[in-house]
Amino acid sequence: MTVEGDWQRKNGYDIIHTTSTFVLRMRTKGCCKMVEKNIYFLVDSAVLPKVFTDVVEAKKLLQSGKAKTINEAVNSVGISRSAFYKYKDAVFQFTEGSRGKIITIALTLDHTPGVLSNVLNVIAKMGANVLTINQNIPIHGIANVTMAVDTKQLKAESDRLISELEGLHGVEKIELLAEE
Repeated sequence: MTVEGDWQRKNGYDIIHTTSTFVLRMRTKGCCKMVEKNIYFLVDSAVLPKVFTDVVEAKKLLQSGKAKTINEAVNSVGISRSAFYKYKDAVFQFTEGSRGKIITIALTLDHTPGVLSNVLNVIAKMGANVLTINQNIPIHGIANVTMAVDTKQLKAESDRLISELEGLHGVEKIELLAEE
C-alpha cells in the first residue's frame, strides 16, 4: 500500500485545492438524516504526500501545452498514470477554486499614461470583468489601485491573471487581497 492511499482511506479525506496549502474535504453523514455533507480543512502541503503536488504540476503541464499527453506529463513529474487518474479530479491548484468568484487585487502602478489602461485590457482579454476600481491620487509618481474583479468567465486561473499583470510595464507590485 502507498502512503497516499493509506492516508486517504484511513481518514476519509479528499484533496481539493493546493498551493503550499491544501483544502481537504471530509465526507460525513448527517446525525439525524442520512445526508452527506462536506467539511473543509486547510492543511500545509509539507505534511502531505508529494503525489498531490505532482498531480497539480502534471495538470499545469497539460493545460499550458508543455505536455501534449497525460503520459508525457506524468513522466515529466515522476508519477504513474494510475496515481494521476486517481487524484486528477480531486486535486486542484488553490486558485482554481477562485474561478467564478470575485477577487480583490491591489496594484502599485507607475503614474504614466496608459499603464492602467494596459492593466484593464489584460483583464478584459482574459475574460474577467472589472466590478470596481479605486485609484488614489498619485504620490511621487506612484498610484495605488484596488480592483474587484469578477472571474466567472476568466479563461485561465486567477494566478495566471496575476502573473500576466505583474509582467506589464509600469506595474510595480500586485497582490491578491481577497477571494469571495
